[in-house]
Amino acid sequence: MDSCSYKLYHVDGFDSRQDLETYFSGKKDMVFGEDSIKFPMENITKTFTKGHINGDILIDLSHGSMVHHLFAACDFFKHIIVLKIQDRCIMELKRWVDERTGAFDWGHAIKFHVDNKESSEQTQERENKVRSALQHVVKCNLEKDNMVDPIILPPADCIISAWLLEFISKDKDDYMRNLRKFSRLLKPGGHIILFACLEGTYATIGKDKIHFLNHDEDFARKALVDAGFVIDNCKVKKRTNVSDLTDYKAVIFIAAHKEKV
Repeated sequence: MDSCSYKLYHVDGFDSRQDLETYFSGKKDMVFGEDSIKFPMENITKTFTKGHINGDILIDLSHGSMVHHLFAACDFFKHIIVLKIQDRCIMELKRWVDERTGAFDWGHAIKFHVDNKESSEQTQERENKVRSALQHVVKCNLEKDNMVDPIILPPADCIISAWLLEFISKDKDDYMRNLRKFSRLLKPGGHIILFACLEGTYATIGKDKIHFLNHDEDFARKALVDAGFVIDNCKVKKRTNVSDLTDYKAVIFIAAHKEKV
């Protein structure tokens, strides 16, 4: 299949529940856990616990309906605003937030995040804290200068974008436009945290192959610098799992701050 015939995440949509089951579940045969759960949670927890990234508002612009990358954020920000492109992703996320029947089970990720010594009651308290923080879920439109028009969002202290930029960008120029659009949501001096798949072209979700932009660490770093950011930390983990569902070669974590003009 030619990459130009792959479906586009933000245009064609996708099965958000199938995405969670395939790449983020706690099932024994789910081979992506090291890259999709452990790697982001370890790095984001280490970053926040250093204490220099915090504030009133965190904006999350991430792929699908995942929430595990936000578990650590609740202790450092008063408000978390989640922006989603697809209605289907919003419905799946709200199903978990509202504890509705059939919601995706994030228990495996919660257990990974919390101290093993914590009681089940303490674990439940943490889960409820995440749910309370995720009450602000807003649909966005990438084609608009103000993605959440007619809403005007207050400038954020931090943005997290996990596995989204490569999915919504057709080419590298498009990537830069999207990154700059994300940057406009940040305060001067605010922080951005990115997770991405490197050197790949597609992810299989159900029967569909979804396009993502083939780029490497050098491009990711340069893109942030060209967009006015200073990189504070960067980690790359080479892929070790075996699956033909997706063809990425590595995953990357980058934390950076926006230069003050």
